[in-house]
Amino acid sequence: MHFYKTFISAAAICCSSAVLADQPPFKIIDGLFDPTQKETMGLEYAPGAETVTVFSAADDTDHYANGVVMAAFKGDLYCMWQSSMKDEDAADTWVAYSRSTDNGNTWSAPMVLCPTIDDGYCASGGWYASENKLVGYINTRPKSVANSGGYTMYVESSDGISWTEPKPLLMADGTQLDGIFEQDPHKLPDGRIIGAAHFQPGLKLCPVYTDDPTGTGGWKKGEFAFTSNGAQSVELEPSFFMQSDGTLVMIMRDQKSSYFTLASTSSDRGETWTPAVKTNMPDSRAKQCGGNLPDGTAFMVNNPGRVTKSGTTWRVPLAITLSSDGMTFDRSYLLRSGNDDDYPKQRYSGQSKTLGYSYPKALVYGGYVYVSYSTNKDDAQYTRVPVDNLVAGIKTPMQDRPVTLDGKRLVVNAATADIEVYDLAGRMLEKISAAVADLSALPSGIYIVKITVSGETTALKLAL
Repeated sequence: MHFYKTFISAAAICCSSAVLADQPPFKIIDGLFDPTQKETMGLEYAPGAETVTVFSAADDTDHYANGVVMAAFKGDLYCMWQSSMKDEDAADTWVAYSRSTDNGNTWSAPMVLCPTIDDGYCASGGWYASENKLVGYINTRPKSVANSGGYTMYVESSDGISWTEPKPLLMADGTQLDGIFEQDPHKLPDGRIIGAAHFQPGLKLCPVYTDDPTGTGGWKKGEFAFTSNGAQSVELEPSFFMQSDGTLVMIMRDQKSSYFTLASTSSDRGETWTPAVKTNMPDSRAKQCGGNLPDGTAFMVNNPGRVTKSGTTWRVPLAITLSSDGMTFDRSYLLRSGNDDDYPKQRYSGQSKTLGYSYPKALVYGGYVYVSYSTNKDDAQYTRVPVDNLVAGIKTPMQDRPVTLDGKRLVVNAATADIEVYDLAGRMLEKISAAVADLSALPSGIYIVKITVSGETTALKLAL
């Protein structure tokens, strides 16, 4: 995933305190989600979305899969996940990966990225792809390290098949990164890589960054004041997106169970970060992810809200929520729902096998957003959506009724249409029933236009 702004550098120091900020750096518009509709949160499916299964648990395979992360390298797609016979974080856990050479349509049988280890277990830590090397990060958790802490190793390959032995991921001072690596490092335009890790003792969140183009060394801690929560920090499992003014936003799980996303910002390329604040983005208290589309549109992917089924956590639905500027998120689409024709029943039981769609991670590649996740911790799957459909709204249903813009005159090739015009805060500005809408009274800017013809609706982002 890539960001599209340039930054001014500032000095970095180790994790401690940061610039004060008490206002959330972004918001979602009122009414975007309907929590009374547990299967969908009131959302429609993302236009053109398609779901593919990379690995499906069967009687003669492992029954546990989670931490599903994708990467693109030399034209092929790769997917890794944490695998075990039955239970989460069991001693027999290993890191599996699969490869697709046909744009994700078919996948190889699971291959070994890191085998089962003695005295502990290893788990998926995500990917970093440079021009000539694909790096797989391996989170290693020995029994000898208290409170689920550990360190990060890596393997690398020039062909995606032959891998080096695991090596320690190094800090800038040459010491090992004594933390569990979060799964989606982001590359900035100038080559800097930002990410985050849960450092020892225990699991204490700190953002990290490096200017090493290989992603295998030179890592430094950013300045961030985590909130203590015993052996953990309150802030866990972060991801990142960029706002239109170049500010980086780190979104985090709230381990204190507010069931809202936490957020922090950096204006110096990830070297210093504000204290985390609670936003109004609902969250199931699970891993989430963020990023930017090629036009700068910011997105977050998560399970939007606390949903239970039969008294247990149900990570349903899975949604992608978008903002033109990274400050006001005004539209959201389903990737997966809890509807009977979409959500499968869990087939195998085991410790911590949470129901639903767990721990999404996103890859923007080849004109698509790929969102990978575990379904019921049985299967490794991904849902992909054409980038153009998220930027400009639904296109396919109205290909035979093209919409054109002549200055500020919106013309629909139909006898009549219901046209609604919204600003980016979600306020309706115009409602017109006609084939041609004169929008000259609106000031120049970006608008969301919903057009309904014969019961089919499209949503377009237009610059007037």
